[in-house]
Amino acid sequence: MERESFTSRWGFILSGLGMAIGAGNIWRFPRVAAQNGGGSFLIAWMIALFMWSIPIIILEFAIGRKTRAGVVKSFGMICGSQYCWMGGFVAFCTMAIMFYYSVVTGWFIRYAIGSLKSSILHSDPQIFWKRFISGFEPLFFHIISFLLAGLVVAFGIEGGIERINKILIPLLFLLMFIAALRSIFLPDSIKGIRYLFFPKIENLFDYKTWLSAISQSAWSVGPGWGLILTYAVYSRNEDIVSSSLIIGLGNNLASILAGIAVLCTLFSFLPQDEAFKAVSSGNVGLTFIWLPSLFKKITSAYLFTSIFFISLFFAAFSSLIAMIELAVRVIMDMGYERRKAVVFVVALGIIFGIPSAISIEFLCNQDWVWGIGLLLSGFFFCLASIRYGISDFRKDLINPHERKIKVGSWFDVLVKYVIPLEFAGLIFWWFYKAVMLFEKWWNPFCKYSLGTCIFQWGILIFLLLILNDKIAKRYKLKKIP
Repeated sequence: MERESFTSRWGFILSGLGMAIGAGNIWRFPRVAAQNGGGSFLIAWMIALFMWSIPIIILEFAIGRKTRAGVVKSFGMICGSQYCWMGGFVAFCTMAIMFYYSVVTGWFIRYAIGSLKSSILHSDPQIFWKRFISGFEPLFFHIISFLLAGLVVAFGIEGGIERINKILIPLLFLLMFIAALRSIFLPDSIKGIRYLFFPKIENLFDYKTWLSAISQSAWSVGPGWGLILTYAVYSRNEDIVSSSLIIGLGNNLASILAGIAVLCTLFSFLPQDEAFKAVSSGNVGLTFIWLPSLFKKITSAYLFTSIFFISLFFAAFSSLIAMIELAVRVIMDMGYERRKAVVFVVALGIIFGIPSAISIEFLCNQDWVWGIGLLLSGFFFCLASIRYGISDFRKDLINPHERKIKVGSWFDVLVKYVIPLEFAGLIFWWFYKAVMLFEKWWNPFCKYSLGTCIFQWGILIFLLLILNDKIAKRYKLKKIP
């Protein structure tokens, strides 16, 4: 059977942007940026892009291009069959996020419909949200989002994923640009611009600014998720480094547009202390309660609200497609055809997403556990390249494909020493926060505890280690030369 592939470089890049740009760009970035010094955070966040996200994306891209296999099989091919469990962890971590990410995508579908029908503008945002989340609508829209994304994946790379991203991503940037432009012309919007782009030097000496910046980049751009590796399986002759740079910088541009739209709106209608109260209300509170209440005050409220929630849906939907494709690719590597693999993944996703659809507490727990798990996934890609031999990895897997930018020996130092140090700092910080903020930090059944991370990761890694040999045999692994 002929191997599927993207038809063009820009088809691949737009799909990569669709993978990277998600809900985190629009509903998390403005909040985290505001909480960590605005302009100071922007500086640290841009540096984090080049010190964490883009290098790991380059590793993923190179592995997917070389192995032409999904994340589980590729780890076995790069590192040896005894390391399939690492690929299994990466795959399950992203799939676990997929199970609740479809629920969040469903929220955006509901709010996009509500904005187009004006029902959001004619309701109290808090009552609208509580009524929605307490009923069965989240379950219904979770199923809808999975079926829609699964349908796209079922049509394959060229006919489904590439085609939809060529439509969604340009439209997404257009809508976000319009939203940002409209917010700039709101009264006193300069306060938001000033806060977002003018750094406070003292914040650059605060370690929390840097750790928050790296975390945001890790969760937003998508390094270590295995998603760009999966798309790279279908790449043709795209430059690895330049394509990774475009995807990373494009993702950050989307975040900045979202930051302008949200922060200009907040600072335009609220005094500074109220604006900080809004960003401190969390992703849900800011997106579904505070912002709809402020949108009502804008002259073009209907248009602005519709653009905002349609943008959120486009961003989340394109990322959900990539997550489903990752799971489908893992199954296809076992010899199954695409359509059967899609049916299995969609059915599995709908079933395992039900707990998050009916309980926001469960959803928050899964977001905590597997969101931090992504940091470990990113570290595993570094380990894979080190196991291969980082210098050989650079010379054999990255530079031979480069016509524009070749990476030098500095890349070896970055992957071998800098990123592992960043990972150690991030894990220590997040675990320290869990211990300090929650009295029952040891309890594996508490929503945000350290215990729940260790417990769920431990079960997964234990099972993967036990099943590692069977997994390797199922994939008929051969180490690449």
